[in-house]
Amino acid sequence: MSQQIMSWQQLLSSQRLQGMSRHGIDDVGRSPFHKDHDRVVFSGSFRRMGRKTQVHPLAENDHIHTRLTHSLEVSCVGRSLGMMVADSLQHHLPDNISPADLGVIVQSACLAHDIGNPPFGHAGEYAIRDWFLQAEKQGRLDGLTPEQKADLITFEGNAQGFRMVTQVEYNQFAGGMKLTYATLGTFLKYPWTATYASSPDNTKSAGKFSCYQTELPMLQETAKALGLIQLADQRWCRHPLVYLVEAADDLCYALLDLEDGLEMEILAYQEVEGLLLQIAGSEPEGYRRLAKASNRRRVAALRGAAMEQVVAAVSKAFVEHQEELLAGRFNRDLIDACPPDIAQGVAQAKRMAQQRIFDHPRKAKLEIGAYTTLGVLLENFCGAVDELSLLKETGSDAPLSFKHKRVLSLIGENIPDTGWSRYEAYRRVLDFIGGMTDNYAVDLAQEMGGRLNG
Repeated sequence: MSQQIMSWQQLLSSQRLQGMSRHGIDDVGRSPFHKDHDRVVFSGSFRRMGRKTQVHPLAENDHIHTRLTHSLEVSCVGRSLGMMVADSLQHHLPDNISPADLGVIVQSACLAHDIGNPPFGHAGEYAIRDWFLQAEKQGRLDGLTPEQKADLITFEGNAQGFRMVTQVEYNQFAGGMKLTYATLGTFLKYPWTATYASSPDNTKSAGKFSCYQTELPMLQETAKALGLIQLADQRWCRHPLVYLVEAADDLCYALLDLEDGLEMEILAYQEVEGLLLQIAGSEPEGYRRLAKASNRRRVAALRGAAMEQVVAAVSKAFVEHQEELLAGRFNRDLIDACPPDIAQGVAQAKRMAQQRIFDHPRKAKLEIGAYTTLGVLLENFCGAVDELSLLKETGSDAPLSFKHKRVLSLIGENIPDTGWSRYEAYRRVLDFIGGMTDNYAVDLAQEMGGRLNG
């Protein structure tokens, strides 16, 4: 392992991807990192997360989390973690970085951490991967490089998210949101390509990666600017602040998914209460006065107390392990580095969510429908790409079939043409399908299947 040490001076760079940081009178009261926050919030892809699955597809209960509400909650926890860490490490940080700056860097990365997830959450990821795996067996991916094939058959929301913020949103294919390097580094949960998604020394994040081949130059630029330690070709160590984003996400998954389980009547209040009390350490003040209140109010009080304990423990663990983090040698979750009662309580909450909520038969039926929906969309759009590629390969002057011409017209300004490689065209199709809300995907697939509303 390299003995190189990363520096906070580089890691907190305010320079922007494909553009220099600009300071002027309009920056008073708003740092470059606060601008990152606003660019994420005002993006179309962020807004659409309000209609994307978090855990339960197409839930009719308004209290069930969507990708948007989940991301907002993760960002609040992340901001607290960033500010608490900055308070403790102030003498290690550059003079121009305040606790509010570090807090908003983590907050922005948390806001965007799910921005690349397709319709129907992880079920959507699996459906896209399976479709391209079958396409490969049928020879439809012939001519693509092994790296390009890996990008498609292991479609990954994290990598799609990096593409969204660096390519698709705002300045299309010219830097995207042009976020600061500090925010991009904090966003890059898995700073490597699909080549390392299943490597033997990467079991903790098996199957995960944050960069497609199309965005490799952006990853290289970001890693160089931040001084991330390069571990291999197309692979770097994580930015230390990634661990705060990961902890905030895991905490919200562990605790807030239990609330969804209560709302869906999958879990009993008593079992959730016991877990939250274990993590909180004791009953929150005034909890007994809520004995006759609704379960929703009571669990909110417990969840707040539990989160307060975990946030304090995680920020302390980060400070204690700062040297390992800066050396790229920290190889576990920060929550695992917390006191046993907290670490074990959060782990038990995640197991309960996995066994009782994620695998619930009600959810499974909807996820099967998600496979069908995305299969219809991919067959139509990728079928159009295949015809385009065939015309290019044969040098034919024949026009695209009417059906496929109409299908591609739905993509709008980013419609593929015969000058693109098949891989590039597939990527644009996935930008379009991956950006759909659950409801739009269902409606479009049904219309393509013959349902006409007039």
